[in-house]
This record gives sequence, C-alpha cells and structure tokens, in this order.
Amino acid sequence: MNKHKLPKNLNDLAAILDYSFKNQGLMSQAFRHPSYVYEMDDIGVSDNQRLEFLGDAVINLAISHLLMEIFPEMKEGDLSKYRASLVSENGLYYIACRLKLGDYLFLGKGEERTNGRKKPSILTDALEALIGAIYLDGGFTNVFGVTAKLFSPLLNKIGLGKSINDFKTDLQEYSQEVFQSTPEYRLEKETGPDHDKTFYVVVYLKGDLMGRGKGKSKKEAEQKAAEEALACLTK
Repeated sequence: MNKHKLPKNLNDLAAILDYSFKNQGLMSQAFRHPSYVYEMDDIGVSDNQRLEFLGDAVINLAISHLLMEIFPEMKEGDLSKYRASLVSENGLYYIACRLKLGDYLFLGKGEERTNGRKKPSILTDALEALIGAIYLDGGFTNVFGVTAKLFSPLLNKIGLGKSINDFKTDLQEYSQEVFQSTPEYRLEKETGPDHDKTFYVVVYLKGDLMGRGKGKSKKEAEQKAAEEALACLTK
C-alpha cells in the first residue's frame, strides 16, 4: 500500500459536530478524495463522490426547511435567493473552513503537493459528503440538527439583514471588536493579460498574515482573503 499523510482523528470532528457515527466507515468515506482511492491497492475502498452527490441534495432540503422555519414571512423569491447563497461554493467553503475539514482529508500525493487541503472545490465536496454520510447514518432529523448548527452564523446574518458573502465587513467588525485593530489588504501579484487578469491578495492583522485569496478582481480576491482569515480567527 502506498504511504500517505495521515489526517487528524475523525473523532475530534465528531465531537465538534456533536454527532456520533454508528457506522465509522461512512465517516471515513466522506473524507476519501478520489485521488487517494486511486492510489490505494485495496479495490474495496470507496471515495466520497457518491456521498457528495447525496449530500448536495440533503443540504438543499435542510437549508430550505431551515429558511422556511426561521423566516415564516419571507417570500418565495427571497427564500430561493438566500438558499442559493448558502449552498453556493462560497457558503459551503466558509463552513468547511470553520470546521477545518482540510485537516481530516485523505488525499493522493499529487493533491498533497498542490495544497489540496485548502482547495475550495475539494473542501466543499467533503462537506457535502459529510452531510450525506450523516444522513445515511442517522436520518434526516440528525442531519437537520447538524446543518442548523453549522449554518447558524450565516443564517444569523440573514436575520440581521447582512450580506452572507460580505466577509470583508465581517472581518473588519470582528478585528475591531476583538483586537482593536483593522485588517490590512495587500496586492501580492497579478497574472494574465489585461482582459483576463487574476489578482492575488493577502490580508494582515496587527502585522500577522491571516489569509490569502485570488479572484478575477481585487474585490473578489480581498473577499476570499477575508473569508480565510475569518475562518482561522473564529475557529
């Protein structure tokens, strides 16, 4: 069998979720990236893609239920808009970063080398797979409770009339309240032709590097950097 970097103990994550798996194999499967399974000698080991497929549907249902329950007067159009924001890659990535799901991933050596533990696509897939695993293991009542707990910060923002994806404002408010300081954003570099540039931004707080982000605009890159910094600080 090929040697891979061992992730953190999944029992640590179960304690954070306040959910104990009856079938530990399901929880492990949720964090097995296809690149890891591909390099394994054991053909009986499954990756997390099927659980991800299921979890995507379960999250949509649970979030729909939560929005209906928390905001009984909200119109259908607004419910759809907020659900789309919550289950977008940005929304799921925010939750995955808060949980530090990258620490629990089983990755192939290539993904390890290319910083796969921080890739939004891999982290959001793992979150969906985890939700799918909880659904299979404990049913909808349990997965609804876990989803409500995980998404409560974003649901609270909706209740306060704030934008779900305005991470720069959130970081500013948090850093001023906790550290009596404001974040500083620096453009690290930009690549590509003028019509298709990619911007790389870092954010510092009191001289310490707190997050990195990239995007097709400086604003998008700053939001990504603030999102990563918030996930680190609030954890």
